[in-house]
Amino acid sequence: MKKVAVIAGGISSERDVSLMSGQGVLDALKRKGYDAFLIDFDGNLKKLVDTLSDQKPDVIFNALHGRFGEDGNIQGVFNLMKIPYTHSGCLSSALAMNKKTSKIIFELAGIPVAKDKIVTLADIKSGNKLNYPYVIKPINEGSSVGVYIIRNDEEEEALITQWPFAGSLVMMEEYIAGRELSAAVFDDKCLGIIELVPVYGFYDYENKYKAGKTNHINPAPIPKEFAEKIKLYAIKAHNALGCRGATRTDFRYDDTVCPTKPRIIALELNNQPGMTPLSLLPEMAKSSGISYDDLICSLLNEAKYEE
Repeated sequence: MKKVAVIAGGISSERDVSLMSGQGVLDALKRKGYDAFLIDFDGNLKKLVDTLSDQKPDVIFNALHGRFGEDGNIQGVFNLMKIPYTHSGCLSSALAMNKKTSKIIFELAGIPVAKDKIVTLADIKSGNKLNYPYVIKPINEGSSVGVYIIRNDEEEEALITQWPFAGSLVMMEEYIAGRELSAAVFDDKCLGIIELVPVYGFYDYENKYKAGKTNHINPAPIPKEFAEKIKLYAIKAHNALGCRGATRTDFRYDDTVCPTKPRIIALELNNQPGMTPLSLLPEMAKSSGISYDDLICSLLNEAKYEE
């Protein structure tokens, strides 16, 4: 039986979520009889490399989220050590994590995206911005960390004062009205589409990971014609970035103006979806007849390193 290192934690703003994902993965692997152990990566690269060298796992389940976990950096370490690992490789991970770059590739693949602008806080203060309402987000964070919808001068002023990513380039994006949808891809198929309806506000970090904050409607109640388009776009996004394993792409389905011809907009792709009790990939897999444990094992079977 394979010896599996589950790596979780990390140093990004998604550390706590990653630890939850990692524990779920570890439990599943043990239920399946694997010799699995958890490494809580705290940013000490030497300690990580020493642990992997000492333990000599056959494969790594990468349960890290966010920067330095799913952006190609840690994948390079695994490649150098020649240890197979789950999910996407260096280039695909880097492309997926950078929101601007991934959107450029989506457009080239024929996937509709929202209009955007890369700015600094100084640009916003000087009036170099989109019209209200707009969305502002870090270029390379996940789990909706640092995402805000700005509707007026007061909200903009508060953002400039409190913005946690000051000094960084950020993405300003047109606000797309309508409904929040997410589609998962695994084994070259779309597992389904979920509609996410927060009790209050929008689908931000808190609403993603706190029980009772968001209602999941699975499958999303949208016309079949548009569901098929979203499934196609999700697969296209996965393939355009060269991803492997499982991915999840978030969409807006805007039927507020013309219900008979909604606008579908791809927001971003997550190349290492969460594996927590509230995560969407396991939920969509389950509705497709794939149990949590089987999903973990299937991802493990596709693990490889890049030479």
